[in-house]
Amino acid sequence: MAKLTKKQKEAHAKVDANIVYNLEDASSLLKDITNVNFDASVDLAMRLDVDPRKANQMVRGVVTLPNGTGKNVKVLALVTPDKEADAKEAGADYVGLDEYLKKIKEGWTDVDVIVTMPSVMGKLGPLGRILGPRGLMPNPKTGTVTMDVAKAVKDVKGGKIDFKVDKTGIIHAAIGKTSFDADKIAENANELIQTIMKLKPATVKGAYVKSIFLSSTMSPSIAIDVKTV
Repeated sequence: MAKLTKKQKEAHAKVDANIVYNLEDASSLLKDITNVNFDASVDLAMRLDVDPRKANQMVRGVVTLPNGTGKNVKVLALVTPDKEADAKEAGADYVGLDEYLKKIKEGWTDVDVIVTMPSVMGKLGPLGRILGPRGLMPNPKTGTVTMDVAKAVKDVKGGKIDFKVDKTGIIHAAIGKTSFDADKIAENANELIQTIMKLKPATVKGAYVKSIFLSSTMSPSIAIDVKTV
């Protein structure tokens, strides 16, 4: 196990492992224990009592964070010529079709989100091996395959994120930056938590959420009191 630095030891000392915190206190504490020299990402992890192998217990969805993600999300709009102007006006960083399909086929994936139209999805199918593992394949369920491309681009730029439970029953999501005020971190965290709560599968009985943890890049994790959210 790697040795902790002096700052890391100080951060760990401030987090009481025997305490579960409410969101507000955890958000304030997170800012206090983050000591990296860059604007660290804030991450939320929720362990759910679900079996993702069962189709009726798969938890996935989208949420728009009230205070954004704090990240400059690079968006590629793969659209037909008649939609290019709308996509550019909405703020897409890259707009086009065949030239970008060729670039992706050659290995280019320097974007965070791809938005496209239903009529274009057929052309993206052969690129699934490239886009799938990187989480870049557009999906109607996340609003990235739509005729209203402009709205999709604006939503993504405005703080819309998608989430999905992994094979171990955990949802991980980046919900902001440590430069955010503590109350804004708490608001973003609460928005994601409440959205996931509403997606509880009907087949899950009893406690749905096992645990919630808040952390930042290289910081200790802070346990959140599930009962308070």
